[in-house]
Amino acid sequence: MFSGGSGITPFFTIIRELLYMANESSNSPQVLLIPAFKKSADLAMLDLLLPLSGTSHDISRLQLQIQAYVTQEKGQATEEQPLYRTIWFKPSAFDAPISAILGRNCWLWLGMIIVCSSVIFLALIALLTRFYIYPIDHDTNMIYSYSVRSVFNMVLISMSIAITATIAFLWNKKRNSTEMRQIQMTDASTPMTSPGMSSWYYNADRELESLPNKSFIGSTKVNYGERPDFKKILMESEGSSIGVLVSGPKKMRQDVAAICSPGTGLSKNLQFESISFSW
Repeated sequence: MFSGGSGITPFFTIIRELLYMANESSNSPQVLLIPAFKKSADLAMLDLLLPLSGTSHDISRLQLQIQAYVTQEKGQATEEQPLYRTIWFKPSAFDAPISAILGRNCWLWLGMIIVCSSVIFLALIALLTRFYIYPIDHDTNMIYSYSVRSVFNMVLISMSIAITATIAFLWNKKRNSTEMRQIQMTDASTPMTSPGMSSWYYNADRELESLPNKSFIGSTKVNYGERPDFKKILMESEGSSIGVLVSGPKKMRQDVAAICSPGTGLSKNLQFESISFSW
């Protein structure tokens, strides 16, 4: 896995998934992670590869090697400074999942809107035909205008959809507001800390980062002042089938793709795949 800068972000979920698979079964692939950063302070991003707090996964079960590169520094900084900090977020009652306007079961509500709209439309058409169109056709022996009848049909079907959609929206809005008031009442009645419980323990289950007592930084081989030699790394990789995954700048993805192309002779056992994203 080659990454450049923030391109390491997609690898967090991939490596955590591999860690889960390694703990569930005895077979796990060998993973070589080659991240490239500009500054040594960015090495703290490697700690996000660790499983989240509260999980019981054994990190040693995953065959993971990390060789990091710091391109714009010649050596490790001598002055001691925190590479990262832990930020605690107080939960809010308004931090609710965002759902569609019709609620979480939007497809069910949409089906109900279609069915109810059809029933209302048929009922209105029946009333219109029985009490307005039929007397004209029957008593005067005149054929009612088809164009006017089509206009009536369009107006009635629009009214049917508008009525049912408005009722569904107001129903969901009322239900969501009721759930929000219940959450606020529960949040207000829950104390921030219990007697004898420290504030650190209260925040322990609300930490959004990785486990604080473990780190990948100390066990990572870091190369300063140089960029990774993609060709050398791939040539030294042993295996009959090697997956090469790249996430980072366009130039990095192009360089690795050129090495894995059929013309180089290395593509016999290399399977290339790249990840690109934009903000």
